[in-house]
Amino acid sequence: MKVLVPVKRVVDYNVKVRVKSDQTGVDIANVKMSMNPFDEIAVEEAVRLKEKGVVTEVIAVSCGVTQCQETLRTAMAIGADRGILVETTEELQPLAVAKLLKALVDREQPQLIILGKQAIDDDCNQTGQMLAALADLPQATFASKVEVADGRAQVTREVDGGLETLSVQLPAVVTTDLRLNEPRYVTLPNIMKAKKKQLDVLKPEDLGVNVAPRLKTLKVSEPPKRGAGVKVPDVAALVDKLKNEAKVI
Repeated sequence: MKVLVPVKRVVDYNVKVRVKSDQTGVDIANVKMSMNPFDEIAVEEAVRLKEKGVVTEVIAVSCGVTQCQETLRTAMAIGADRGILVETTEELQPLAVAKLLKALVDREQPQLIILGKQAIDDDCNQTGQMLAALADLPQATFASKVEVADGRAQVTREVDGGLETLSVQLPAVVTTDLRLNEPRYVTLPNIMKAKKKQLDVLKPEDLGVNVAPRLKTLKVSEPPKRGAGVKVPDVAALVDKLKNEAKVI
């Protein structure tokens, strides 16, 4: 059984992002980059399934600039068997990534695709769902528990009313939530082993996919600074401020 795990290179979650002075986007010059935390959980889950003997091969995939190879090497250090980089300098939007992944699904024929529910840079939460639609595969999003047996995946997901359990026929798309697992610490010996693992580099043209952006970012601005709090003498004054100043009641 083969598992495909897409991973994205994003600004590290510990870094405080800064908006460019011309408001065209976020400044990523000389900023620490790392694997999207949700994708790290996806890689960990795929490796755990392999350790259980359910999965035979874990393939990590990334789309983007040359430096994404570092993210793929991290995935291989966690336990992925090989990596595929779809290299492009274009700004990749969720639909373009989903199309690239669809082409790779057709090429590799995995039985399971596990990816993070969203990336922490754009928070789109669209790629997994779009991939499932394009590839005509069943999907289970926001997984907090995954069990694979007898050609089906049983996925427990958190919903507003509690927990929902879905059973989907493989091949399928699963997106991971934070509570699915705790990714392992990557050790130095595994980092060294990852350098010797196979990493293929493709171009979008090789897959026959047009990745030209369909959306245009008009402006990126920082949120307004939060004002200081105000103490009120009694409930009547609080209600008055909520009604007349905040206009929330």
